[in-house]
Amino acid sequence: MSPEVVGLIGIALLLLLLSMRMYIGLALIFVGFLGYSYLTRVSIGLELFGTVPYTTGSMYELSIIPLFILMGQFAHVSGLSRDIFNSVYKWIGHFPGGLAMATVVGCGGFAAISGSSTATAATMGSIALPQMKEYKYDTRLSTGCVAAGGTIGILIPPSIGFVVYGILTEESIGKLFMAGIIPGVMLLLLYMVVIYIMCRINSKLGPKGEKPPFIERIKALKNTWETLLLFLVVMGGIYLGIFTPIEAAGIGAFGTFLFTLLKRKMNVPILFECLLATGRLSGMIMLIMIGADIYAYFLSISKIPMSLAELMTYFVVSKYLVLAGILLIYFILGCFLDAIAMIVLTIPIFYPLTQSLGLDPIWLGVIIVIIMEIGLITPPVGMNVFVIRGIAKDVPITTIFRGIWPFLVVSILAIIIIILIPPLATFIPSRM
Repeated sequence: MSPEVVGLIGIALLLLLLSMRMYIGLALIFVGFLGYSYLTRVSIGLELFGTVPYTTGSMYELSIIPLFILMGQFAHVSGLSRDIFNSVYKWIGHFPGGLAMATVVGCGGFAAISGSSTATAATMGSIALPQMKEYKYDTRLSTGCVAAGGTIGILIPPSIGFVVYGILTEESIGKLFMAGIIPGVMLLLLYMVVIYIMCRINSKLGPKGEKPPFIERIKALKNTWETLLLFLVVMGGIYLGIFTPIEAAGIGAFGTFLFTLLKRKMNVPILFECLLATGRLSGMIMLIMIGADIYAYFLSISKIPMSLAELMTYFVVSKYLVLAGILLIYFILGCFLDAIAMIVLTIPIFYPLTQSLGLDPIWLGVIIVIIMEIGLITPPVGMNVFVIRGIAKDVPITTIFRGIWPFLVVSILAIIIIILIPPLATFIPSRM
């Protein structure tokens, strides 16, 4: 068989294994090893199998992942997310759907000190859902806004999605972080607008809250200074070139740890729990990265990426038509896979193709991360939806999925806007 045919069989086998619920990292390792051994020799495949885990695991760049995860763990324990939510609610809670809008802003604030969408959804869901239930918010709106708001966690930096994309494509992680700021804020504002319009049309969806005195709202701002300071230090340091993204992750994790100590929320059992949770999540991502490298070696010698690029060049297809096809594939994959899995599966195939078409890799990274956000809330396997279902055990999962449709439409609108106006993603990185 030709290398291209073997590559296609490998992709089909991988999708089959994933449909059988095999761990993504193990599936990548298995298919990559078999395919590489078939196209070369078993001895060469075994050599690859022996060296890649060490070379990948010892990559200095990957140390950013556990540091940002640890930062998010400390932020959760310290109660910074609750402080953000309460402060924002004081300011906008008296608007139609104000509690839901405050939840979305709280998700954005927590995303600024965490790199995980599921962690953002779980943290804000445990805080906001009881409040919205107390104020008699429509269940579809309350669960939908938390599930959708959590997706901002993978876009607003720091973002594990950008880290993995940057490592696989060898693009600047710092520039990717900066590229996510404006689109992340834009998506947050679009979510707020759709909540306001829905509640303005039907006030029963999200009743207004009481408007506190102005002095009380001013006092509430003092509870947000820790989060603001952490974000400015971490992102400002990267933008100004004072330290690298990895150093910024270390500073952010240590700073969050200090705030947790100052709030007297830290003790030895909690510290152990944070470290254990960080280790589990980091280990899962590391296994996926090792599998992705082995799988990428197999794809490279199968010549699938090069053949695909040549095919597109031969037909002289518009680059935006190719981009639309890629996004459609991501949308379909998002119904079954999580964001990290989609990145490691597709980037070795799509990245060379997009570069042959002259697409900006930083701009492309932002678009890919947004489409992966959409995958976190689409049926049947929307990870954030299942997280919210675990918190709101009395709410049917079909109700949550019905609640996310307005936000799904808005997310697609955000992608269209960024495609039409690329400087939204490239302006800040170009000034670094």
